[in-house]
Amino acid sequence: MGEGSVAAALVSGSDPEGGSLPQSALRVITILGMVSARTALVCVWRLVAMVRRGTVFSHAAFRYVDVVIGAIVAAALLWFAVTVVNAPGQRADPGVTVIVGGVGVAILGVALMVLVLRMLLAQAVARDGEATRMQAELDEVV
Repeated sequence: MGEGSVAAALVSGSDPEGGSLPQSALRVITILGMVSARTALVCVWRLVAMVRRGTVFSHAAFRYVDVVIGAIVAAALLWFAVTVVNAPGQRADPGVTVIVGGVGVAILGVALMVLVLRMLLAQAVARDGEATRMQAELDEVV
């Protein structure tokens, strides 16, 4: 079953609960989550292409990294929304809600790691620019 058919089933499928709010909310969250994942994958694909061309150490890469960070944060927020939607059904066992919330915090941790990698990319771009400038000065001297 392809992703398009999953989205179509989510949008037009019948609920066992007759279209109640939680099931509809989960549908919307799932569709938004798939959009977030696809966005991140496209940006990573573009970054890999930049690495292959040798152009990743440029300011153009920041746009894709920023979108990846946004997609991961969106995924974490959507995961927290799933936690909130499912929390009323977990009244007998609130530990499940805490564990699911912890997964959302872990997703935010991934976004933080990508942010650190973005800062490292910024340093590499700055050093690459400095090395290019120094090479140009050296070529003038020689």
